[in-house]
Amino acid sequence: MENSAKLISLLSAATFAPILDHDLNAPDVARLDFTAQNTDLQQANLRDTASFDLFVTEMLRKQNAAVGVGGYFENRVIYRRSEHFDGAVEPRSVHLGVDIWAPVGIPIYTPVAGTVHSFQDNANFGDYGPTIILEHELEGEIFYTLFGHLSRTSLEGLSVGKHFEAGQQVATMGAYPENGDWPPHLHFQLMTNLLGKSGDFPGVCAPSEEDYYRQICLDPNLLLQTKHLK
Repeated sequence: MENSAKLISLLSAATFAPILDHDLNAPDVARLDFTAQNTDLQQANLRDTASFDLFVTEMLRKQNAAVGVGGYFENRVIYRRSEHFDGAVEPRSVHLGVDIWAPVGIPIYTPVAGTVHSFQDNANFGDYGPTIILEHELEGEIFYTLFGHLSRTSLEGLSVGKHFEAGQQVATMGAYPENGDWPPHLHFQLMTNLLGKSGDFPGVCAPSEEDYYRQICLDPNLLLQTKHLK
């Protein structure tokens, strides 16, 4: 917890490279709501990815937006689409990262220099699909970023320890079904500890686990620095 506070302080004072070519502070970026407060979700066919994709497109159109953002510790209803989020006692519904809803195939960059910690294709329905985890160091503090729902080609040529400079392309935005079968978006997560995991890390937790994961999964907007998430 003490280390998290120090890292938050360091990240808050720094500036970072953009994660997309599209400016996330532009007026055509909108926050998207996937909680029960969005009553339109009651009518959405979330299990059919093509229908879900049209629903996201309409959410963006209503806000005159080209890119959607949001989701950090948002308690969402959309995970009912997949048994991947079922739990023995309690379903997982609290989102631990930020989602950036944007077009298929666009380049994705790392905001901060780092090396490849691990990568894999988490190919279950509703999972991350192709996933890359980078390890970073800032003034002695180690942290990690996770990029999920990528294209399969993003994993080609990767190796553990490969270095990326800040602003260097890491991946491209994946299409469904190869991206875990989601409407195109990047799941971006910031973590202080990987809990021994490799190529994967929970992106959604049960509500009873929220306090625990808040100590590990810091606000990705420390790196994204978009006004639309403040």
